[in-house]
Amino acid sequence: MIKVFSLPDLGEGLTESEVVAWHVVPGDIVALNQHIADVETAKAVVELPSPFAGTVTALHQQPGVVIQVGDPLLSFEVAETEAADAGAPDAGAADVGGPRAEAPEPAAAAPAVPAVPAAASAASAVTAPEGRTAVLVGYGAVTERAGHPVRKPRTTSPPVVSRPVVEPDERVAPVEPVEPGEPRQPVHPGERPRSSPPVRALARELGVDLLSVSGTGAHGLITRDDVTAQAESERDTAGGVKASRPGASVASHAGRVERETRSPIRSLRKLTAAAMVQSAFTAPHVTEFLSIDVTPTLDLIETLNQRRDPGQARIGILAVVAKALCIAVDRQPAVNTRWDDAAGEIVQFHYVNLGIAVATPRGLVVPNLADADQRTLPELADEIASLADAARGGTTSPADLRGGTITITNIGVFGVDAGTPILNPGEAAILAMGAIRRQPWEHRGEIALRQVMTLALSFDHRLVDGEQGARFLTDIGAILANPGIALTMV
Repeated sequence: MIKVFSLPDLGEGLTESEVVAWHVVPGDIVALNQHIADVETAKAVVELPSPFAGTVTALHQQPGVVIQVGDPLLSFEVAETEAADAGAPDAGAADVGGPRAEAPEPAAAAPAVPAVPAAASAASAVTAPEGRTAVLVGYGAVTERAGHPVRKPRTTSPPVVSRPVVEPDERVAPVEPVEPGEPRQPVHPGERPRSSPPVRALARELGVDLLSVSGTGAHGLITRDDVTAQAESERDTAGGVKASRPGASVASHAGRVERETRSPIRSLRKLTAAAMVQSAFTAPHVTEFLSIDVTPTLDLIETLNQRRDPGQARIGILAVVAKALCIAVDRQPAVNTRWDDAAGEIVQFHYVNLGIAVATPRGLVVPNLADADQRTLPELADEIASLADAARGGTTSPADLRGGTITITNIGVFGVDAGTPILNPGEAAILAMGAIRRQPWEHRGEIALRQVMTLALSFDHRLVDGEQGARFLTDIGAILANPGIALTMV
């Protein structure tokens, strides 16, 4: 019996995803919950587990293609016994093996396979845009044990048994299996080589066409070293003359260099743009600035790092500012609220889910550190480092991207002194940290060179009065200017 697995609803109201890479080919026998594909949403790269145990008969999408929730991804041949035990068809899979088939059959079916363990999906059907059938978040397959459904753990590197490749769907080019470390050559002019979002961003920056790169990573994955090596090779070939600035384009058919490049607005950039426009034209923004001498805080950070435990992340100025913000929120709770227009209510949060704005090759991501007000300073440093690494690698979980109550953005790492940040939608305040600069400053009645930083606080004036915003900002500044004063605030 042939089952078609469609793109599931990955949460957060996201209706489209880009197929990044396939980890199976037609003819492969896959296990239940086996990692079969990577798809990139507007917020993260997500690993899709197989909802069936059976044989892959066709791949319906190519890497690099943006598809909608409910669009077919791939087809499986599953045993009749499994379909009978599963009961109703999966919400994300169509049964095309019987007389009531609605989805088209692939060009050719795989030979029969031995019976596989019974499995069924735990999801219920939902209706996606344009009438498509989708599945709920957490759609993965389950196994029965002692009469209770229990989700089977997903394996990270399950064994794959290769079979003779059957004729795939004519819309998709077959993907050649590659051993780890073996260079992978492009097999179809329309297929994008396997690579991670940071690697693709590096390739754009260096002007490298990924179609010309042979991946040396696992299963032919293109790594950063592959891209840099290709860039160096091309520079050597061209005698060191190569356009490497972002957006530089290759020569046209007439030998001329194109003056502009157009690319579709989608994924994270599209989502961020919509959120910023909504926030800017919904919440009345007010921004206040405060410059402070943070020399005592930097001295404290140096002392703490000398005494930190092995394996603990280094404490930086961002972690200290985060701790100061949490202390100040307790004194000015208006900055930790939300305007619920639909309900006609102001929501007061009695916890701090702290958003940390992270610049990534895919665009701006704001993962949230849940219950930040309950964390110690070393714990904040560890969590911030972990969130930033995950965001840059495109592996941030959906749970970490929702539920924020207030945000910090560190524009100082780019050498910027100050700015007017736009609120994260639904939040009442956002704090921007400027660059720390050594400059003349009044200290103990004299002029001395001190480490000075500017803080900028934007807030929703519907929720936060000017006085409340000013007191919140000066509380943070007082802690950074004299960390010991925090003992009088808690």
